[in-house]
Amino acid sequence: MSQQNDQATFEQRDNRLAKRIWTYLRPYQLQVVLALAAVLATAYLGPLRPKLIQVAIDGPIAEGIPSQLLVIIGWLVLVLVGEGVLAFVTTYLTQWIGQRTIFDLRRALFAHIQRQGLRYFDRRPVGTLITRVTNDVESLDQLLSAGIVTMLGDLLRLLFIAAFMFALNVELALITLGITPLMVWVTWWFKGRVRVQFRVTRAKVAQLNAFLQEHITGMRIVQSFTREMRELSRFKVINGEHRDAHITTIFYFALLWPLIELMGAVALGLILWYGAFDALSGTLTLGVLIAFIQYSTLFFEPIRNLSDQFNVLQGAMAGAERIFGALDEDERVVESSAPAPMEQVAGRVTFDRVWFSYNARETGVTEGMDDQPSWILKDVSFEATPGQTVAVVGATGAGKTTLINLLLRFYDIQRGEIRVDGHPIQTLSLEALRANIALVLQDVFLFTGSVFENITLGRSDISMDRVVSIAERLGADAFIRALPGGYDYRVQERGLSLSQGQRQLISFVRACVYDPAILVLDEATSSVDTQTELTIQHALNELTRGRTSLIIAHRLSTIRDADHILVMHRGRIHESGTHESLLAADGLYRRLYRLQYQEQERMLQQG
Repeated sequence: MSQQNDQATFEQRDNRLAKRIWTYLRPYQLQVVLALAAVLATAYLGPLRPKLIQVAIDGPIAEGIPSQLLVIIGWLVLVLVGEGVLAFVTTYLTQWIGQRTIFDLRRALFAHIQRQGLRYFDRRPVGTLITRVTNDVESLDQLLSAGIVTMLGDLLRLLFIAAFMFALNVELALITLGITPLMVWVTWWFKGRVRVQFRVTRAKVAQLNAFLQEHITGMRIVQSFTREMRELSRFKVINGEHRDAHITTIFYFALLWPLIELMGAVALGLILWYGAFDALSGTLTLGVLIAFIQYSTLFFEPIRNLSDQFNVLQGAMAGAERIFGALDEDERVVESSAPAPMEQVAGRVTFDRVWFSYNARETGVTEGMDDQPSWILKDVSFEATPGQTVAVVGATGAGKTTLINLLLRFYDIQRGEIRVDGHPIQTLSLEALRANIALVLQDVFLFTGSVFENITLGRSDISMDRVVSIAERLGADAFIRALPGGYDYRVQERGLSLSQGQRQLISFVRACVYDPAILVLDEATSSVDTQTELTIQHALNELTRGRTSLIIAHRLSTIRDADHILVMHRGRIHESGTHESLLAADGLYRRLYRLQYQEQERMLQQG
């Protein structure tokens, strides 16, 4: 009963998946109709050959009329040529349809992933998402390119073959088809087991890709801590689970094929045994017997093909289930249906009694619970006026970076309000909001491509002259021109061919060419040496001039000239003021400054 329930569940799920797949095929329904017409014609021409051979044997050959035999041979040649032409048309159309559909599906999936909020990526390994866009979509390729049409063609061939057989001899047709119920049962049994196994295999592929992505990206850590053997052991376990799952799938296919072949051989033996007696007794012509032998071979060939197509079908359905499951997981930041206009942005940023927790959705935290440990920000209020530089300092985990995540609406707050030029950011479109804010992170991300492409990020309205002018002003032009190819220098993956300081300067140029009203920097100078810091500090001064700037700082020496400094402690603004006033207050900021100064003195003495 459990297996029957599982089978019914799979069939319902397959029906839903088939309907959703059809939505991507619908734009190409004309090509689908043409492909089906070609398949229908091919399915009819194939079974026509044994019929022509039967007519030739029982007619011209038996009666000795060569002229009629030549006519039949001519028809056979036309049938073979027609099958060849139709096979070309079918192959081209199905591959064309499949590739177009896969292109649309992969684009839709990538666009869906790009629209998700950061909470979506916090919960999903990168390797798993890559598997969705690559392996899982690719599993649909064979189904859409040929699988569906091939299976339909095989089913039509079965119908035409059965019709020709019944037209020739009912008794032999019943003998040939008598084995079909057993084949149907074997196929049903096979489908119920292999579908589950395909789902397990696809899950193991995703797990394998996630492990590889994570460990190849973190190879420096693995090697520096000599963890190669341990990670190899973990990989062997995951790889072994994938191997075992795949071998179990192969076992079912290895069992199915011999059963299909055996049943086909039994049917052919029955035809020879029964037909031979009828031929000897004169109730069956030799041409009909030979035709039935051919029809038996032709009849079980599409059945074998269909059993093989189950491999494609089950793999595709397992992949489709995961693809559409990913498309159904929607954690986008909700935008206003009528966003407020943002034309002349002055850059006023206001945080008004903001409360935030990253895990609020899971834990169900209650607004106003001051002692709730899941709150990252607690009743945070401050304002950055147009053109003002506001620095935020504090210990790790104080909530500094969270301010940036909330201003850019990577996450939504649970309580309070964040405003830009007086507009609550929930009332603004994400594109308009983020177009007026430039973000520079501590860990600069550069894409594979030229330095110029990494600065403009594909913006066609940003000229080379503008990029060079800003790079000169920020002090980055000299090192860029020293690179092989200058601005056309090809940056390696994640910019690892450049130093941390060089990557940081490129990110400054990138931020400046976009000419934002608001600039946000997160620990932009914490990972560079003192000499490079001086260069970056000059670039930073140029970059912040005339813009509202929110700077998350680790080195307090870099924010001495900030107009206002916020000191965060355990999710709250503990102190605020200028560098001089905070030092004079002898509070948390002074203690942080003293600790950093003593650390610098110690490092200088050791040096």
